[in-house]
Amino acid sequence: MPKRCIAIFGVFIVLLALAACSNKRVSNPIASVDSKQPDKILFDRAMDAMKGGKYDVARLTLQTLINTYPDSEYVARAKLAVGDSWYAEGGSAAMTQAENEYKDFITFFPNMPEAAEAQLKIANIHFREMEKPDRDFTHAMRAEQEYRNLLTQFPDSKLVPEAKERLLEVQEVLAEREYRIGRFYYMRESYVAAIARLKSVADTYPLYSNADDTLFLLGNSYERQAEKIRTVQVNKAFPEAAKARMIKEREDLAAAAYAKIITRYPISDRADDARKQLLAMHYPVPTPTPAAVAQNKAEEASRRAPGYTDKVREFLHRGPDAQEKIATKVGDPVLIDPKQTSAVDEARALNQEMIRAMTPGGGGGGDNKISVETGIGAPPPNEPAPRSDSDTPPGPAPAGDASGIPELTPVPDSSSQPDTTQNALPPTQVNEVANGPDAAGGTSSSTTNAATAKDQTGQATQQSTPDYSTSKHKKKKGLHKLIPF
Repeated sequence: MPKRCIAIFGVFIVLLALAACSNKRVSNPIASVDSKQPDKILFDRAMDAMKGGKYDVARLTLQTLINTYPDSEYVARAKLAVGDSWYAEGGSAAMTQAENEYKDFITFFPNMPEAAEAQLKIANIHFREMEKPDRDFTHAMRAEQEYRNLLTQFPDSKLVPEAKERLLEVQEVLAEREYRIGRFYYMRESYVAAIARLKSVADTYPLYSNADDTLFLLGNSYERQAEKIRTVQVNKAFPEAAKARMIKEREDLAAAAYAKIITRYPISDRADDARKQLLAMHYPVPTPTPAAVAQNKAEEASRRAPGYTDKVREFLHRGPDAQEKIATKVGDPVLIDPKQTSAVDEARALNQEMIRAMTPGGGGGGDNKISVETGIGAPPPNEPAPRSDSDTPPGPAPAGDASGIPELTPVPDSSSQPDTTQNALPPTQVNEVANGPDAAGGTSSSTTNAATAKDQTGQATQQSTPDYSTSKHKKKKGLHKLIPF
């Protein structure tokens, strides 16, 4: 009996030992279902390395996973994680590598939800590298384009609201840059260039915080142009009808800019100034709609004026912190830029308008024919037309433009002048050719234009043609040798 009990007890102990071994083998993570996937093990190791800041180890592990198991379900996540490792590491070189990895991910996996995340991180890379409006704007332009790509390529992504808010901040910086340039030209009375910049800002960035001031300067620029045209003397070449038409066109453009301030930004600081300008110009003052008033109030309420700390931080930091804070948080940003206004096109349009006014068939009633290339009138009577193959240097040309407007002064055609050092004009006479005879010391056009003059008795007095050869100039001595003029 005792032997039988001992045998039963021994069998029971053996069964308990086998059960313990079996339970231990089931709970072993190496023997689990997940642990049998080596690609999962590599991915987890890479994530642990990234959490510990070992980005190079993480990238090496992820690359091993991508190369060894190209059909694994973790390949896409591993590809995105490689870009995240560069993004988390920071630095210019690392950000460049991260952008390349994110672009590759979007190319190979465009339909995955993570593609929108990769596009957002590409835009954020350039957003973090943006500088102040008066500095290099390369990253600001790139950030604007990348945020636009996200909104157009992934319109159903949950990241769209964040991208819109960031895009509004970027466009605030770009608009501030263009506005400062336009104001610079306006203060220096270069109204053609000012109009080009200010009009581009008003058309491209309607949610800009200084959009009302932009439109006000734009209207003032048109008014200043009208004042300059008003000072031009009416003559046979520039009749009163052409002058009145040009003035009216610029006053209409100025009134349109002032009216837009009232209808689009009715609660802005410039709304009252715009009303006063329209009344002074005898133009009707529009009434803003309740919807426009509500929209403008919502935009202004969403802005946060930068405080003292923000201004100090902006002074010490290269980023545009103040512009990012003041940007509106409501409204949809512009995704496609309208046609930009060019200063060259504006100047060309003014020149063509003057040419039409001074041409007999152009509606102005003038008698002198204007050259499209140079804007210089026909040669006066009793003087042969200049020839490009003539050996005699040309004399001073007539005054460049009859309007007297600096923006409308045409550039003399240099193709008819010999390109030789011996016949080069001195600087004073170059100015006389470009700006007219009176600008170079009061030389009369009747003296320089007449090659031969007849007196009342019919005798011809031959006058010598001015010689502009530099070989007859006195030699410079001492320090004057260093002065090129």
